[in-house]
Formats: sequence, C-alpha cells, structure tokens
Amino acid sequence: MALMTGPADTLPKLLAERAALHPDAVALREKEYGIWQRVTWRGYLDHVRRACMGFTALGLVPGDKVAILSENRREWLYAELAAMAAGAVGVGVYPTSPSNEVQYVLAHSGATIVVAEDQEQVDKILEVGDQLPAVRHVVVPETKGLRSYKDPRLLSWEELEARGERLAAERPGRFEELVAATRADDVAFLIYTSGTTGFPKGAMISHRSILGQARAAAEATGITGTDTVVSYLPLCHVAEQIFSVYLPLQLGMTVSFAEGIRTIQEDLREIAPSVFLGVPRIWEKMQAGIQVKIQETGPLRRRIFERAIERGRRLTRQRLSGQPIGAVDRLLSGLDYLLVRRALQNFVGLRRARATFSAAAAISPDVLLFFHAMGIAVREGYGMTECTGFSFVQREGEVRLGTVGRPIPGLEFRLADDGELLKRGETVFLGYFRDEKATAEVLEGGWLHTGDVAVLDPDGQLRIVDRKKAIFVTSGGKNVSPSLVENALKVSPYIKEAVVLGEGEKFVSALVQIDFENVGQWATERKLAYTNFRSLTALSEVQELVAAEVDRANQGLAPVEQVRKFRLLEKELDHDDNEVTATMKVRRKTIYEKFAPLIREIYQ
Repeated sequence: MALMTGPADTLPKLLAERAALHPDAVALREKEYGIWQRVTWRGYLDHVRRACMGFTALGLVPGDKVAILSENRREWLYAELAAMAAGAVGVGVYPTSPSNEVQYVLAHSGATIVVAEDQEQVDKILEVGDQLPAVRHVVVPETKGLRSYKDPRLLSWEELEARGERLAAERPGRFEELVAATRADDVAFLIYTSGTTGFPKGAMISHRSILGQARAAAEATGITGTDTVVSYLPLCHVAEQIFSVYLPLQLGMTVSFAEGIRTIQEDLREIAPSVFLGVPRIWEKMQAGIQVKIQETGPLRRRIFERAIERGRRLTRQRLSGQPIGAVDRLLSGLDYLLVRRALQNFVGLRRARATFSAAAAISPDVLLFFHAMGIAVREGYGMTECTGFSFVQREGEVRLGTVGRPIPGLEFRLADDGELLKRGETVFLGYFRDEKATAEVLEGGWLHTGDVAVLDPDGQLRIVDRKKAIFVTSGGKNVSPSLVENALKVSPYIKEAVVLGEGEKFVSALVQIDFENVGQWATERKLAYTNFRSLTALSEVQELVAAEVDRANQGLAPVEQVRKFRLLEKELDHDDNEVTATMKVRRKTIYEKFAPLIREIYQ
C-alpha cells in the first residue's frame, strides 16, 4: 500500500494498515470438516485483493452495489471489503429471508453482483431472476448441487479470485490505486432496517461513521486487540458488523466463526471468546436452558443451585448499589463459584469472557440479574442502524440494571419535549437510500430522531422506555410500555414470545407463544400426550402452566401494567408469514390484523 499516506480513513485502508503491522497474526478462524482453518492479516488482505480485482474484472465500478446473501463466513468479509476497496457499496441480505424479501432488497439497492452462499440462496435469486435485470453476476462460495445449473450469471468464488489474480498480474498496482482512491465520506455499506412497520429502508453508512464507531466503541467498552470474538449473528445487522468487522480492523482482534446460530451454545464452549455480544433472545434462551436443565437434577443439586443464584442476586444488588460485601458473604460466594457458578459458566461457554453485552433490543433486568448472579457481568448497550451501532453503553464497573449506560465518546444527545431521544455526531448515517422524504424526517433540525422515548437518571445513565409508536394508552388514560411487560413475561423459560395489547381498553392482555422445546419437555416428563405445537398449546395443563408464569410476571409490574387475560397462539410466529422480521422483531401491525378474532375474543 505504498500509495497510502496519513492515517487510514476507510476500512480497506485500515485492513492494509493492519496487514502491514501484523502480517502473521491470526485475523480469522473458521472450521472446515471439523478442523479450524486460520487466516492471517496478510492472508485476509490477499483474499480481499483478489476478490476486489475479480469484481473489477466482472465490470464493477465505483458506486455499484455488491449484495451478500450468506450465513457468516470468511467470504462474507472478503466480499464486503473487496466491494469497498473497488469504490463500490456492500449490501447485506438476511440469509433467512424468503425470495420476495431478497428480491425487494436486491431491486431497491440496484445490486449488480450478488454473493450467494449456496444452492439454497441461489435458488431464491433464480426464482425471482426475471425481476432483477440489474443483477449481472452471482458468485457462489459453496457450489455443491449446482452442477446442472446453466444460468450464465453463476460463477464460483474460486473463479472470482482466479479472475482477480489474472487482472492483478496484468495491471500491477491497480488494487493499491483503487484503495487509495476511497474516501472517508464515501458510502461504504447499505444496512437495511428490520422493517417492523413497512418495507425495510437502506441506511447509507459512510467510512467516517464506521471508523468513528470503531474508535468510540473500543474506548467505551474497554475491548482491546488481545480479545477474541465469535461471529454468529447475521452480518447484515449493524451489531455483528461492529464485533466482526469494525472493532477487529481497528484493534486487531481475532474473529472465530460459529458453525451456525443454532449451534451457538456448543460453539461458545469450544471457542471460549473473551468478548461476547448477545441479543436479548440469546440471553433469554441461555437462561431458560439452565433453568430447564436444573429441573432435571435431584432435589439436593437443585437446592444448592437455587441458594447460590439467590445469594448471587442479593450480592449483585449490593455491589451495584455500592454497598460493601462482608467476609462471610465473600467466603460463601467463593464456595458458590466452586460448586455452581464455574460449572454454569462452562455450560454456556462464557467462563473466559471478560466483556459481555446485550444490545439490539430491550431486555428484562431480571435476565441480566440472573447472569450477574452467575458471575457473568452482562452490560447493556443501546444503538440503532442509523447511528452505525452503539450510541450508549454501560461502562465496566458502572452497571445500573434497567439503563443502557452513558453516550459513546463524541455523541451528543438531548430529550425532546415528548421524551424522544435525539442524537448527533459523526456516527450518524448519511440518510436512507432513494428515500429523501424519510431522510428529511429522521434528520430534521440536524438531529437524528430515534423514535425511542427515554429518561435520564440523576447519575447520567439513560433508560429507554419504549418505541414512541409502541406506547399505548388504556381507556383509563394510563400509558403502558408494551416492551416492559413483554420482557417480564419472557423471563419465563416456557414463554418464547409475547405481544401485549390494551390500546383504548380497560385492561392489559397478551398473546403468548410458548417455547415449544421447553414446554414439550415439561409435558413429556408429565406423560402428557401431544403431537405438534397446536396440540401442545391446547392442553389444559399447559394453559395452567402459562397462567402461573403470567401471575409470576405480574408480581413485578405496576397494577396498570399487569396482564389480566392472555391467549396462547396456536402456531409459532414465522418470518415467512411476515409475522416477525429477520431479526425476530414482532411486526405488531401484522399480528393485530392476523389475530384480530383472538384479540376480539379477549375483550368481549
């Protein structure tokens, strides 16, 4: 990178700088046939160089879009950075998206090249191929099952890199020229929002915002280059971009790819990362897994576990409030670690984790308290795609349950008269792609309007109340935050999802989706017969089980927030049915329409 002068101000320049400083350090780890394959920073840059020149050989020019439709893997990162190095823009597409959603993102972004992981993803594109005239090439890392496919747009990842190598030999120094031409204010990436209220919007993120986020997040979280992280959340989500791309490039961290989000528990035990980000559903699932496992043990072990966790909760509350912990409690806590906490930390794969975070959605303080009691000090953060990730995060030693901490360095914020959180700073995005009206609305007055209602604690820590549009008013004139009630319900290992209702009504109610795995196991242990999800929810014993869990949740809620009635959903909420987004956020409008008869039954 002889042509680069001054500090790196784009991601490709930062990669080149990292490869020059630590060429033989391990940057990426991924399993192939059960064996970990390691990629050094020099190797990382070499793959990006070949892919960038390969894209150029296919006709990619600055400003073009390269879409990536894949689970997390090395080629995801190569493709993203190769596109940026060519002056083009990366576009992430959720691999769980059905073909109609894939078609929307590819058409809206105008992607000319798509990296599609395997046959499953290729089929989604070919299914709507006649509606995607802009797509000229489809690059496939896993070509198994594609031998009989005759579409001329298809080529393997190996062929892409081979073309890139040939062009690089013909035009030595061209890659370095392309990278040197990238600018801080260029659009680096299009991140599509989850689309809970309509079509997803493409947030334009610049290199300046990304590097600003990387520097600020590193300072606020205390993460360093010696840390290791596991990549498992979708890379088209800004949260995973921070931990798999931005921070590793900024600090030199090693990224290990999990085999899949379904195997994350086993992967964590093997990888044992020092840094871990979990969305609330991951933490809830971990807690539920522990609770169900404990119920299978004998009375003595169960009693030891319950006492250790209860003591852990009490000592956590004391510690977080600044109260001293006595010598006897310290001794008993040490015994709890030897007998209980160490085994639990090993069970979830986080015994070596020194920095753990929950972000991307609200989480119940009770869930966080459970993990603190286990000795895993989860810190909550808050951010959004339009702010390139983290905006607020709890600092080490400053955890206040229920808050999201303080702003990251360089971010200004204020609360509007109606409580809406407004932000500005270099991490704020450039706007929505091809949507000037929405851009003008969200950036009105030079501030990013988050749509989230918040309150500021006296000690400067922020509390997020809920989405402004989600808060409803009962017929008695009381404001209710549905996410607060929903999170209280989802603490139960038997409740996977809850949708709280009550707009204009006399009381709060909920549609509840059971956790099929945990409730199924509970029913099997009691020799209750069922055949599928619907028949399981129909059991009177299951209705009673959930009623008891709702009553438990109500004990921690204000009277106006308590769930007076509920109905069990007879099916799991599904992305393919447009009931949840790719990030498993509930599409409330769809739920209200689809389950209108059930809702009417509640309020009759």
